[in-house]
Amino acid sequence: MFRHELKELFRLAGPLAAAQAGTQLMGLVDVAVLGRYGARELAASGVGNAVFFAFSVIGMGIVLGIDPLMSQAVGAADRSHARRVLWQGVWLSLAVSAVLTVILLGAALALPVIGTPDLIEPARIYLLIRTASLAPFLLFFAVRSYLQAHGVTRPMVVAMLAANVLNLVGDIVLVFGWGIIPSLGVAGAALATLACTFLQLAIVVAAVRFVDVPETVDHRWNGDAVRHAFRIGLPIGLQMGAEVGVFALVALLAGRLGTMQLAAHQLVISLASFTFTVAVGVATAGSVRVGLAIGARDPIATRLAGHVAFLGGALVMGAGAAAFALFPEKLARLVTDQQSIIAGAIPLMLVAAVFQLSDGIQAAGAGVLRGAGDTRYAFVANVIGHWFVGLPVALWLGFWMGMGIVGLWWGLCVGLTVVAVLLFVRFERLSREIIEPLGRG
Repeated sequence: MFRHELKELFRLAGPLAAAQAGTQLMGLVDVAVLGRYGARELAASGVGNAVFFAFSVIGMGIVLGIDPLMSQAVGAADRSHARRVLWQGVWLSLAVSAVLTVILLGAALALPVIGTPDLIEPARIYLLIRTASLAPFLLFFAVRSYLQAHGVTRPMVVAMLAANVLNLVGDIVLVFGWGIIPSLGVAGAALATLACTFLQLAIVVAAVRFVDVPETVDHRWNGDAVRHAFRIGLPIGLQMGAEVGVFALVALLAGRLGTMQLAAHQLVISLASFTFTVAVGVATAGSVRVGLAIGARDPIATRLAGHVAFLGGALVMGAGAAAFALFPEKLARLVTDQQSIIAGAIPLMLVAAVFQLSDGIQAAGAGVLRGAGDTRYAFVANVIGHWFVGLPVALWLGFWMGMGIVGLWWGLCVGLTVVAVLLFVRFERLSREIIEPLGRG
């Protein structure tokens, strides 16, 4: 039974992790191209990207509120309701995009707070262009939720492959210039990512028609259903915002330590984010497996699915930890050829190796609790771990103890470990009793 669940987890997690890693690979390619263009441009894109994701990840979390509704509907063999959840997820995505776009435009005007004047203008340009990709970015996750709950994962992989080809070509042409196309620097990287976001959305939307439904489904706005999904998703968004927000804050603090330290931070966080996407794939699969079991009202399968997801998260991130510990310089050279940035990145690689396991476990924990519909606890755990424990440790080590960016990263490591422990303990307690499916709103 355990082996069967592990097989099912990775059967679903493999394509999801590949698609997620492919999406992150686009960001890594941006970093690699800009790392060869210049340290200023690399650092500026890091600031712009950090601000974009600090807010857009909240929107992504809110949209992920349809995940447990979707998987539990499929687990209960109610495909018509699953399609209705998809449509309300589309409306929810558009509403959240409208609100967050206004916030991001305001954030672009507030960039001088980073305290590094030469980075402000390129970071602002990058952020403004990326803001245009917010709506298709959120819509992609709504459609992905529907497809993954039905076990349809190939379109996500196809979308990833097509987007990465387009992004690589777009980065080279637009960043450095080609023929009559001028060199656009950070703006070129942002434009390439914008085009790829629309391409990915188009591919997964086209795949929806291959999922059969037994009846015609009303696709109009349903206020009660949207509000129900929002109430489930808001804690997820706040949880993700708490986690990504502390990383974004560290990026801003790194900017105060100097351009080179910020560039080193951006290099390593890009690599660490790439390995983390594999854990996100496992966590997403774990969320689906737990949701399906709850929808089928099978408490034994629910508990087993959760435990297997925790194990899967630890296994995949253990491989990442080994890579960071054994090959730090080689990994850094994959991204940049500037020796000063490589030298600053190697100590951060060793810290990243330590927190890989905690990162994998906490990702799995957030996933299985999301599948159970228990979204508030993950938010509380992230606030406690990252903001009440990790951030004070980061500030103390980084500034008062004079450890600089390395000290800031050790604080992140402590925060991730606290979150991992809290989420595992929560699922252990929750899964000892029968978990009731969520209502329909």
